[in-house]
Amino acid sequence: MTLPAQAQIVVIGGGIVGCSTAYHLARDHKANVVLLESGKLTNGSTWHAAGLVGQLRSSASITQVLKYSVELYEGLEAETGLATGWKQNGGLRLACNEERWTEIRRQATTAHSFGLEMELLTPAETKAMWPLMDESDLVGAAFLPTDGQASPSDIAQSLAKGARMHGAKIFEGVKVTGFDVEDGEVRAVHTHQGSISCEKVVNCGGMWAREIGQLAGVSVPLQPVRHQYMVSERIDGVASDLPTLRDPDRRIYFKEEVGGLIMGAYEPNPVSWADDGLPDGFEFQLLQPDWDHFEPTMEQALIRLPAFETAGVKQLINGPESFTPDGTYIMGEAPEVRGFFVGAGFNAFGIAAGGGAGWTLAEWVMSGEQPLDLWSVDIRRFSSLHHDAGWVRERTLEAYGKHYTIGFPHEEYESGRPRIVSPLYDRLQSQRACFGSKLGWERPNWFAPPGVEPRDVYAMGRQNWFEHVGAAHAACRERVALFDQSSFAKFEIRGADAETALTWICANDIAKPPGRLTYTQMLNSRGGIECDLTVARLADDLFYIVTGTGFRTHDAAWIRQHIAPGLDARLSDVTEDFGTLSLFGPHARDVLAGITENDVSHEGFPFGAVREIEIAGHGIRALRITYVGELGWELHMPIGATGDVFDALFAAGQEYGIAPAGYRTIESLRLEKSYRAWGSDITPNDMSIEAGLGWAVKLRSNEAFLGREACERAASAPLRKQLACFTVDDPEVVLVGRETILRNGEPVGYLTSAGFGYTVGKSIGYGYVRNDEGVTRDFLEDGTYTLEAATEMVPCRLHLEPLYDPEMSRIRC
Repeated sequence: MTLPAQAQIVVIGGGIVGCSTAYHLARDHKANVVLLESGKLTNGSTWHAAGLVGQLRSSASITQVLKYSVELYEGLEAETGLATGWKQNGGLRLACNEERWTEIRRQATTAHSFGLEMELLTPAETKAMWPLMDESDLVGAAFLPTDGQASPSDIAQSLAKGARMHGAKIFEGVKVTGFDVEDGEVRAVHTHQGSISCEKVVNCGGMWAREIGQLAGVSVPLQPVRHQYMVSERIDGVASDLPTLRDPDRRIYFKEEVGGLIMGAYEPNPVSWADDGLPDGFEFQLLQPDWDHFEPTMEQALIRLPAFETAGVKQLINGPESFTPDGTYIMGEAPEVRGFFVGAGFNAFGIAAGGGAGWTLAEWVMSGEQPLDLWSVDIRRFSSLHHDAGWVRERTLEAYGKHYTIGFPHEEYESGRPRIVSPLYDRLQSQRACFGSKLGWERPNWFAPPGVEPRDVYAMGRQNWFEHVGAAHAACRERVALFDQSSFAKFEIRGADAETALTWICANDIAKPPGRLTYTQMLNSRGGIECDLTVARLADDLFYIVTGTGFRTHDAAWIRQHIAPGLDARLSDVTEDFGTLSLFGPHARDVLAGITENDVSHEGFPFGAVREIEIAGHGIRALRITYVGELGWELHMPIGATGDVFDALFAAGQEYGIAPAGYRTIESLRLEKSYRAWGSDITPNDMSIEAGLGWAVKLRSNEAFLGREACERAASAPLRKQLACFTVDDPEVVLVGRETILRNGEPVGYLTSAGFGYTVGKSIGYGYVRNDEGVTRDFLEDGTYTLEAATEMVPCRLHLEPLYDPEMSRIRC
């Protein structure tokens, strides 16, 4: 079969994700799709994958993606006539200590929040379900009855047949050699058999996705890692319906295989592969078994399954798979090239994700927008930091090693640090800062008092920093605190049409005179919140945009994507040009007035204003805004001046009891003031009106903006969900997010974010209350509410106003 000269969409890679994407593009969208595979279908890592299919993840959207996979696999054979090996035998997850048991109980609550069935079992009940195991060290286990296992190659082949049935063309033995990219958009795919002009490309190249991306100037940060598992001969007592078994405290997993067992592990000392590039012709190949490296895994398996000691060994599989620096996969449109999409780096759960990943990726390709909140897997979560293959390798190996470790709240990665530091790094270290890392930036999370080591000690309950964050919180509420936020992503948009461009992209009215700033969202066509940021107008043709550290690539790509063609509006990234110090608290004005001659009175510098002031001989962009609910300013100065300005502020603040504070303090402060956090409380799934942010949408104007039609429809109909605040009186209850919200005993939603408010002295959570017939204020206030937290039912109170209001000097609790 000859390659066509043209296609609407070219999918590269014939593993399960590529086949699934082609299938959904052809079935759901009737797209003209060509799939190119350099060898034979499934020849990379799909063919040797272990095939476990679990569904529960910490993200509701990703859980929905995995649930879709299960639903697809259940019916695929009936559609295509090809067996998939799908078996819904359920999955067990073991706990061997109290902290793991707490984690599992929280996961059970998350499952309930996301609509998944999950049962908690005693050791005896677990033994009855899996008779061969030694249960003597178990605290308990969880069972997900809808999990299962599948034959990876069979599913991929069935998806490929389905894609062909719906009109997709699949070509094997065709190697991609390059791309045509014109004006930042992909135009054609080159192969050793000719070229195909196209509108869009989807890179599902598995371990080869990084190299394929490089051909187009696109960074795909993944690393092949050796993954080993053993296949046994038949074992007496292994039934065909035996559930899959994950034993994370021993880092091992089991699944039934033709009367025997597959046993593998995610070891703490993984080994990378192909660091200098993948070898040519690596198809349907394995690496040499490494029995020495596998020995500790085997020792753990024998403790859990004594019968393994006498089982025959068929094979030790050593197959490379692609992993990523944060342990989750990569999807979406590449920020470097329009029309170039990626679906890769599935971290050994490509079979579980494959069906749903293909569905969501096809929707994304066709509409240009993610169909769900897919931020956790969005390729735009990365930055130029991830172009460094050595750094990616080091961090990926750490992420692999954490695959089965306990997921403690607030846990930080340690590898590849410090990478990016602000000019204040040494100063903050001397003030006993405990740093975290965000997109490579070292940022102070909290400050330790003398005699306390500035180091996180992780736990499932209150952690060692709890009281110290509380002290900084009190300083901000009662005196004044200084925060280094130099890692903020910062952009300038210039040109005669800058206002026109931003008026279309921003939901709020940014057409204000120079010297004013605007808090705004940027919406997708469904009215969902894609960006949440501030826009300061510095001149008629110049705007300054500030957003969160982790959203740098995402927000820049979104803005560039939606600047209308032909407009004189140019976006530039100035993040490293400016340091940022945030001065907040009742005495913030006193401190600032003591070191500048500029007028910082309320009349001279009102809220929502931006002014150029001078501190320590340096020009400062001062923004009168707050994310903590106190008087204050964000001070943006040339990066080289950050140290001088910090010293001046800290010296002037001594008489007012100034304190350094970190990001965990910001989180507790913003929870009390009901400020939303993008990525949790507000996402592409959520509309401004649902989040209580309708006031920031310019529907009363006649201005057109992206998402307006969806917002108008929402404003004229009953809301089906609304964000609310919840507090718990019991001081022993620790909320971490994803706790189930029950109204009058019935589940109505789950917490999107949570923490502790030190001023109000309570645990605080935010979450959407849902009701298909409408959510009104009366509906919210008439209910009696309970939270399911780690499977325990906890009474709580609902609040529709901020818990803390400094202007009214009162606490609403």
